[in-house]
Amino acid sequence: MTPIRPPRATFHQLRTLEAVVRLGSITRAAQELHLTQPTVSAQIHELQTALDTVLVEPAGRGIRPTEAARMLRATALDMFARWQRFEDELQALHGLERGVLRIAGVTTTEYFIAQWLHRYTTEHPGIDIELAVDNRDAVVRRLREETIELAVMMLPPDQPPLESLPLMDNPLVLIAPLGHPWTRQGRVPRQRLQGAPLLLREPGSGTRLATEAWLRAHGLQPSIRATLGSNEAIKHAVAAGLGLAILSRHALADDPARDGVAIVPMSGTPIERRWMLVWRRDRRLSLAAQRFVEHMRAAAAAPAGGAAA
Repeated sequence: MTPIRPPRATFHQLRTLEAVVRLGSITRAAQELHLTQPTVSAQIHELQTALDTVLVEPAGRGIRPTEAARMLRATALDMFARWQRFEDELQALHGLERGVLRIAGVTTTEYFIAQWLHRYTTEHPGIDIELAVDNRDAVVRRLREETIELAVMMLPPDQPPLESLPLMDNPLVLIAPLGHPWTRQGRVPRQRLQGAPLLLREPGSGTRLATEAWLRAHGLQPSIRATLGSNEAIKHAVAAGLGLAILSRHALADDPARDGVAIVPMSGTPIERRWMLVWRRDRRLSLAAQRFVEHMRAAAAAPAGGAAA
């Protein structure tokens, strides 16, 4: 039997090559991998020398991966998948004493996701957490690029195909500055929003998508006063009197007055949405991710508040 020849490449080089091909840029690969551009370029050069083949070609001011590079990336992904299966088997052998949970949450989850992870790591103290918090579009991109296994979001995409687990309610409420006349009325007709100054999250935000869908469903066209990139920026702008906004109730203090805002009792609100834990249907979860899904399923089914408890 012919002995298996070890590869002429290191895992670090293959990981770098995978990022360069996927992102189509040495600069972006360096940023994602937290390496310098010269380090990334040197690793690609070492790979080309070891394999005696060209992996990247100049293209304008950037680079273009060759067909050989795309073939090597596919091979590297196969190796990474086999390595993950080995790590899963090793984790099972050691009773899940070690491992990494790669998870992302949309921006509003920053107000509660750390509590969920803390309870999980209390049960599994050997698991390291790699958590990314970003807007919906960025989280969906991480799922597609397989840099994470799990995500918590409000509006899962159609692609890639996903499994989902409902976790808890995510009511979206209309907020106004303290002392706004609408906050002192009984029930404000939603038609009052027509032409009213409204602040929105940035494009790619799940809250913005849900807000725009709700406005369209009711034929409302407020005056978009500003677009801001975070819930905190929205709250400060509303408190300063710049306009009204629709935000998750989870983004507000238990007493919204502490944020300088008040919830407007408008008809049709709160807009009822739910937080979902999602993962790719076409990929096998690591043991750490499987255990987190089981942990959250049990928490969501608990009678005293579910996942948020």
